[in-house]
Amino acid sequence: MSEVLLKHKIALGLIPRIGDINARKLVSHFGSVEAIFHEPYRNLIKIPGIGSGIAKYISDRAYLDAAEKEAEYVTKSNIRTCFYLDNDYPFRLRQCDDSPVVFFFKGNCDLDASKILSVVGTRNATTRGRELCEKIIEGLAAGHPDLIIVSGLAYGIDIASHKAALANNLQTIGVLAHGFKTTYPAIHASTAKAMVSKGGLLTDFLSDALPERNNFLKRNRIIAGLADATLVVESGIKGGALITADIANSYNRDVFAVPGRPDDQWSAGCNNLIRSNKAFLTECSDDIEYFLNWKPEKSKPVIQRTLFSELDETEKTIFELLSKQGELTIDTICRSLDIPVYKLSSLLLQMEFKGLLKCSPGNLYRTV
Repeated sequence: MSEVLLKHKIALGLIPRIGDINARKLVSHFGSVEAIFHEPYRNLIKIPGIGSGIAKYISDRAYLDAAEKEAEYVTKSNIRTCFYLDNDYPFRLRQCDDSPVVFFFKGNCDLDASKILSVVGTRNATTRGRELCEKIIEGLAAGHPDLIIVSGLAYGIDIASHKAALANNLQTIGVLAHGFKTTYPAIHASTAKAMVSKGGLLTDFLSDALPERNNFLKRNRIIAGLADATLVVESGIKGGALITADIANSYNRDVFAVPGRPDDQWSAGCNNLIRSNKAFLTECSDDIEYFLNWKPEKSKPVIQRTLFSELDETEKTIFELLSKQGELTIDTICRSLDIPVYKLSSLLLQMEFKGLLKCSPGNLYRTV
């Protein structure tokens, strides 16, 4: 990517009052991002929704100058810049109308991985909350080593989820509320460093941006949009985790919440999500696997031919009948093969012990 084009992409994300949605409309109107900055002020003010105020910002060279400086920094620092029209822009984020026009990523993981889960919660996590977070991620890691965990690198559940992912050899992404020249909170610097080589860090703020309050709310849309689903482990009745859950719901992404005691203030938000049908009640990794259809299909055990050859003629006849007909009751097998029920019961039991048949409620038998 040429530095000239990179500069214009970054600058588009800097212009005040445009926002991610209108920025897309501008690119569509002019046909390219560079054309926006080459358009005279007199033409810009005629565009519906732009007006004189935004037109002045676009015409102000200060934003291009700042973008040029940022382009030099990210290029030198080996930081990847993702523009919403680029082929490698994450497909999940592309589906969100208000996803960032441009963001920066430092790491080595695939942002289009097949399975990505966001994990959020209170900064005041309890011991129970951290342990549940670790247990769920450990359970998911056992069956899905390709899973990526996304969170916000904040205190509490965020950092617990990142550390649990690293401990279970999963890649994990931290979505920052500031630029790359800052690590907040500073105590998480070592974890953030480990994440760069086992996942990554992502932000839509310039490198020198500080962690201001509104930035945390803004970054929540990326946490929700980057993943297949969002898990809320602990949350008070208000908080950023619930905002992230609401955003995920608006994107038609699944939301999961861990329930807690009715009188527990740090479970009030999760309980309310479940009560209002905004989240699936989640107690373990199996719940997430089930609702996301991540449960691997159990392959049928291969019946060894040597074992089959050891069956007598009656057992072979039973096995062949069930192989053709599927699931049958013991009475149906009796009538079909004209075998006394007392003898058939013994044969079926023996074949179960050999791993050839399975009995379901109602005395239904089928081959394994």
